[in-house]
Amino acid sequence: MKTPPLPRQAPGLPSLNAPRLAILVAGGSGTRMGADRPKQFLLLRGEPVLLHTLRRFADPALRVAEMVVVLPKDQLTTWQALCAEFAVTIPHRLVAGGGTRWASVKAGLAALVAYPEGLVAVHDGVRPLVSRAVVERTYAAAATHAAAAAAVLPKDSVRLVSPHGSAAQNRSRLRLMQTPQTFEIDLLRRAYAMPELANFTDDATVVDDLCRVQLVEGDYRNLKITTPEDLLVAEALLSSGSAG
Repeated sequence: MKTPPLPRQAPGLPSLNAPRLAILVAGGSGTRMGADRPKQFLLLRGEPVLLHTLRRFADPALRVAEMVVVLPKDQLTTWQALCAEFAVTIPHRLVAGGGTRWASVKAGLAALVAYPEGLVAVHDGVRPLVSRAVVERTYAAAATHAAAAAAVLPKDSVRLVSPHGSAAQNRSRLRLMQTPQTFEIDLLRRAYAMPELANFTDDATVVDDLCRVQLVEGDYRNLKITTPEDLLVAEALLSSGSAG
């Protein structure tokens, strides 16, 4: 007789005074951009993409107590030089990441060892247009549900491809995942204590076996800078003042 799976453990919820924390992960190489530098260091309206992202989380209204920036080891000095060049005074801790996004988030989490409790938002360093409202929604939802992530409805029709052809999917039941993805910190630590699996595509998939992830409304403007077209769109949104 097959043993039924164990139920997911209900995580504890943080206290009302638990600190808000953030891990900004930027491990891109810029290959798809066709650029001469990693995409997090490309200039967006005259400043590095990663600086725009850092500034979003430094918004005093969000009350983030500590920010950790995770970069590949060989990019740390580049970022430090950019911080000097652009006179960056936003306090943050700089951490060397690993060979995968999973390893990089784990390294960022280890840098927050001084916090026995808290809510930690994990965000792509190359999503520089995330709005205060989206970040706030993930923190608020994580305070109630222990795990929350921003997501949006697909705009296009979606089909599932198989060796036998393709089939239309009900897009109202699908979501495109964004970041931040925000968690009670002990829950995230327990999730990252488990071995890395090939199907881990974001932090929500790492946490899925321990806790249901509450989806909150994201924003189509919260785009990830991956291609030259993305950078053009981000420039246009910032210039128009409609980037949150």
